[in-house]
Amino acid sequence: MARRTRPAGPLDLRSQAILRAVIEEYVASAVPVGSQALVARYGLGVSSATVRHVLAQLEDEGLLTHPHTSAGRIPTDDGYRYYVESIVEASPLPPVEQLMIRHQFGQVEFANEHWFRLAATTLASITGAAGLATPAKPRSARVRRIDLVAIQERLASLVLVLREGTIKQTLLNLDDPTDQDTLSVVARRLNETFADRTANEIGSRLERFDSDDPANVLVRKVAERVARTMREFDDAMIAELFSDGLLNVMSAPEFAESEKLRRVFSALEDRAYLGRLLGAVASGRHVRVFIGHENPPEEMREVSLVLAPYGQPGRAVGVVGVLGPTRMAYPHAIGTVRFVSGLMNELVDQLYA
Repeated sequence: MARRTRPAGPLDLRSQAILRAVIEEYVASAVPVGSQALVARYGLGVSSATVRHVLAQLEDEGLLTHPHTSAGRIPTDDGYRYYVESIVEASPLPPVEQLMIRHQFGQVEFANEHWFRLAATTLASITGAAGLATPAKPRSARVRRIDLVAIQERLASLVLVLREGTIKQTLLNLDDPTDQDTLSVVARRLNETFADRTANEIGSRLERFDSDDPANVLVRKVAERVARTMREFDDAMIAELFSDGLLNVMSAPEFAESEKLRRVFSALEDRAYLGRLLGAVASGRHVRVFIGHENPPEEMREVSLVLAPYGQPGRAVGVVGVLGPTRMAYPHAIGTVRFVSGLMNELVDQLYA
């Protein structure tokens, strides 16, 4: 029988209850689910024979299947999709957990990469899946701060902090011996001139440093490096993908073969695919769920992604979410991702306040 991409029509309440019971039992146990287990544990109010009949109907609809070695059923990708869209709602995080997460973010330095690492770690620890986060990526980055630190007489460290919190650090060769006091003066001039400017805006202001004054020469040299670094950042599809909780996914029986998980994360390292995926999520304002075969790469067919955008459209948008086996507690994952993305929205809003 050909696999359907959607059930033929809406399910009655009894079929919905049995499909829900199969999915939630399978998510909890990772064991194919039989009719007797459903009758014993879920108080469905119908006989085992009736449950077997409904299970067969759900299998005909393409929402359940059964492994060759078992009489029990497991959900298909379409079964999970119907469950997510038509049966359950997101489970909000308890207020105590919300307060705890807010407190953790309150301890992190304002607007830097620790935000994104913490977002990934928080999502992983609460959902038991792998947490994912990307920095809020603007179309054109803007300078927040420029620092210069002397390393040797002719070598300095250029630290560029972008408006959305990304930090870029590079070494700068100096034409003449230069001490820290001079570098600090240059950094102050750069910040006064280029704060909140894009790479193109920096380029258009370089002419004011065209004189032979050594101080102007150094300011121009640093500004050119800053502009080049920002253009490279702007040209990248995404800035960086932060992840945590890979051991959570590795412990799932679906990934007892570690090579499977390695292939999954190899697919995520494909910047073209990841850029398209994050672009699709960032173009909306809601949580998106990608289940199994809905993920184009072959390597991603056994996992699901629950992703949500955060930030300010037109200024800077990033994505947070979780990755796990298709046997995922979707209501909990969706509720957790929704809360963390909302919190990240608040943090980005502070940058533009």
